[in-house]
Amino acid sequence: MNSKIEGKKPTPIIDWFIRLIKGVIVGIGFILPGLSGGVLAVILGIYDRLIRFLSDLKKHFIENVLYFIPVIIGGAIGIVLFSILVEKAFGVYAAEFICLFIGFVAGTFPSLYKTAGKEGRSWRDMLIFLLSTAFIFLLMIYGGRQFTEVSPNLLIWAASGALIGLGVIVPGMSPSNFLIYFGLYDKMATGIKDFDFAVIIPLLIGFILCVLAFAKLAAYLFKRYYSEMYHFILGMVIGSSLAIFPTVVFPAFAPEQLAATRLSFGMAFFLCVVFFAIGTLISFLFSKVEEKYPREDIF
Repeated sequence: MNSKIEGKKPTPIIDWFIRLIKGVIVGIGFILPGLSGGVLAVILGIYDRLIRFLSDLKKHFIENVLYFIPVIIGGAIGIVLFSILVEKAFGVYAAEFICLFIGFVAGTFPSLYKTAGKEGRSWRDMLIFLLSTAFIFLLMIYGGRQFTEVSPNLLIWAASGALIGLGVIVPGMSPSNFLIYFGLYDKMATGIKDFDFAVIIPLLIGFILCVLAFAKLAAYLFKRYYSEMYHFILGMVIGSSLAIFPTVVFPAFAPEQLAATRLSFGMAFFLCVVFFAIGTLISFLFSKVEEKYPREDIF
């Protein structure tokens, strides 16, 4: 979504509206598993300016605030609208929709892998990728019920907001994978949809604190250790996605869970495969569109 139309700058009103739409898209990326608000911000051409602003708030403060006001408004709209859809989806058919979201991760893997190797790929990068994949996978598997039965409270919601903030700072990271694993994703969506400020306020606090705390650090690390950082993130994304199957999806095939969905084992399995394939195809096509957008160096 380029801010230039046929080589001419749009009027201030049109430009404001364009930034609003970009905010809506990025807002959806904040809570859509498999995607990342940071990735969408990069695609839409606002990530560079955002990181520069957050890493040095005093520089061009008023100008940047005015620029990002429509983006923030659009982001809020996108989050609320998609939360309504998520709340409807995460009922008795949660496993099927989770497979759809994990498909989003699978489809973006080729693009993320290519991005990670933009500055070359050494044996050390691959080792970091494998170790981070194994680490988060084993942590989530052996964490078992201790992690998956997290009871929401103000501190937990603040930590969830911080995770979402990382999705902005670190392109390619999808915090929603972890929120699904912890059993918080559908509860968060419901809280946002219902305008439950006991959920929304700590989410915002955690989000803002995380973004402000790590923007400068992220800028430094990606500039100094680009390849290592991206392969570490790639491993975290893949490992967390794989761990969702045995911890969240497979239990949905238990007889009592199947009875609640009124589906046979074969039909439930078939729907999971179909939803996974659809998610993979959608995100793969999306990543192909992403590759058509020329990017400047972010850091």
